[in-house]
Amino acid sequence: MKIKIALVLLLVMFTIGCSLEQDASAVVVYTSVDQNFSSVVFDRFTEETGVEVKAVYDVEAAKTTGLVNRLIAEKQRPLADVFWNGEIAQTITLASEGVLAAYTPSTAETISERYRDPHWTAFGGRARCLIINTDLLDKENYPTSILDFLSDAYPAKQLAIAQPLFGTTATQAAALYEAWGSDVAQDFYQQIADRGVQIVSGNSVVRDLVVGGQALFGLTDTDDALGAIENGAPVAVVFPDQGVDDIGTLIIPNTVGLIQGAPHPEAGQRFVDWLVDKEQEKFMLEIGWCQVAVRDVAIESKLPIEHLKGMALDFTAVYQQMDTVLSDMRTIFLK
Repeated sequence: MKIKIALVLLLVMFTIGCSLEQDASAVVVYTSVDQNFSSVVFDRFTEETGVEVKAVYDVEAAKTTGLVNRLIAEKQRPLADVFWNGEIAQTITLASEGVLAAYTPSTAETISERYRDPHWTAFGGRARCLIINTDLLDKENYPTSILDFLSDAYPAKQLAIAQPLFGTTATQAAALYEAWGSDVAQDFYQQIADRGVQIVSGNSVVRDLVVGGQALFGLTDTDDALGAIENGAPVAVVFPDQGVDDIGTLIIPNTVGLIQGAPHPEAGQRFVDWLVDKEQEKFMLEIGWCQVAVRDVAIESKLPIEHLKGMALDFTAVYQQMDTVLSDMRTIFLK
C-alpha cells in the first residue's frame, strides 16, 4: 500500500510540474525587491498582459543571498523564469555562475551601454548621496564631494558613513577602487578612519544622526534621504562630484535577467521586456521604489535628480574589485 501511495504522489508531482512548465499564462519571478513595491508592479503587468506572476521573495534573514543560492542550486532544473534584483552585485554573481541566459530586451535600446550586459539589463534605482543637516550648515557651506570627508572645514567627529563592508557602502568602495585605482581609494578610506569620522552600522543610522543633529552630513542612499525629507526633517540632499572633471555619483540600479533553461521562456522574455520599458521605470519612480533613472525620465521629485551625472563604470569590473575591497576594509575598520 505504501508503495502505491508513493507512486501516486510521484505521479501527481510530475503532472503538476508538467502543467506549470506548459503554462504560458504564468511567469515565475524570483525577486529581492520589497514586496510592497514589487507586488504593485506584478499586478500592473498582469493587468496589462493577462500573464500571472508567481513571485518568490527573499527571506529577510537571508536577504538577496538566499535567492541567489537557491537559483544556483536549481541551475540544472530551473524553477524560475526571471530574477529581478534591487541591486546589481548578486546579479553579476548569477551571470558568472551561468545561471542567467543571454537575452537583450527589445525595450532596452534607450539605456546606456554601461547599464547593459548580455545576461542582464539595469534600470532605475538608488543613488549614493550626501544628506546634510540644514540647521547646522548654511547652503554656501554644503559639501559637494565625497572628498569633503577629508576636508578640515568639517570636524571629522561630526561626519558619518556606514561601515564599508556591506551593502551599497561596500559597493561604493569597490566603485572607487575601480575609478581611482586601489592605492588611491585605499588611502581615502584609511584617512577617513584616521580622522575619526563616525563609522556606523548602516545607511539609515547615518540618516538618523544627521536628522538628529549628531552629524553635519553623512553618506547614505536616496531612499533613506528621501524618507527624511518626506517626514519634514531639516535636511537637504547633494549628489556629490557633479563637476565637469568629477567622477560623478554612484547609481546602484535594479537589474533583471532571464534564467537559463527557464520553464516559461516566452513569458519570461515578455516580462523582462515589459519591466525595462521606459514607462515602467517612470512608474517605479512614481511609486517610490526607485529614486533615480538611468535614462531621461521626466518626473517631479523632492531630490535634485535633474541632469544627475552618474559614475561611468563597468559594473562587472567593479564587482571583481570586491574581494580586495572587503579585505582592505576589514583591515582598516576592524582593527
